[in-house]
Amino acid sequence: MAKARAAETKSTKPARRPRPRAGDALAPDGVGAAQLARRVAESLRKLRKERALSLDDLALASGVSRAALSQIEGCRTNPTLAVLWKIAVGLEVPFQVLLGTEEGGHTRLLRASDATALRSPDGRMESRLLSPAGASTGIEVYELRFLPRGTLTSEPHAARTTETVVVLTGALRVTVLDEVHDLMPGDALFFRADVRHVYENRGSNDARCLNVIAYGPG
Repeated sequence: MAKARAAETKSTKPARRPRPRAGDALAPDGVGAAQLARRVAESLRKLRKERALSLDDLALASGVSRAALSQIEGCRTNPTLAVLWKIAVGLEVPFQVLLGTEEGGHTRLLRASDATALRSPDGRMESRLLSPAGASTGIEVYELRFLPRGTLTSEPHAARTTETVVVLTGALRVTVLDEVHDLMPGDALFFRADVRHVYENRGSNDARCLNVIAYGPG
C-alpha cells in the first residue's frame, strides 16, 4: 500500500524542464534552430565568397576559429549568440544580414510568432530581432529580456556603431568601458558600442529593454 502511494505521488509531480546547456541551440525549438542554422550557413558562405575571404582570413578577422567557421558553414552546429556577433563584426555587416533575412514588397512585416529568439548559453538572456526583413540595414531594433542574474557581455562592434537602450521593465545595469549606469523603467542610455559593454540584471525580477543599434558609415 505504501509503495502504491509512493508511486502515485511520484507520478503526479510535474516534469522538470531540462536545463539549458552551453551547446544548446539559440532558437526556441528544434525546428527553429535548424532553420536558423541553415540561414546562417548560407549567408556566411555567400558573404565570405563575395569578399574573397578564406576561412583562415575570416577566422583572423572575427576571432572565431577556422574549425568553428567550417562547422557553421556546413550547417553542422548551432552557433551561439556571441559567436554570431563576432562573425558579423569580422565580415563588417549588420547582424541581421548574417541571419539571412529576405526582402519582399514595399512594406516589411514581422509577426511576433516569426521572430526568432536567440538565447545566451545559460538561457538567462534572450534577444529578439524586431526589425523586419528588408528594413534599413543601418539600424536594427532588438528586444532584450534578462532573467535575474542574466548577463550579456558584448565585445566591441564595428567602428562608429552606437546603441540606444530604453528600459521597459525591471532594472538594468549597463557598463561601457569603466562607466556604470543603473537604469530603471523609462530610462534611456545612448553610447558608442565599438567598445566592450556589459548588460546585467542584478535584481530579483525579470528585466526587459529595447536596444536600437545604429551602424556608422563604412
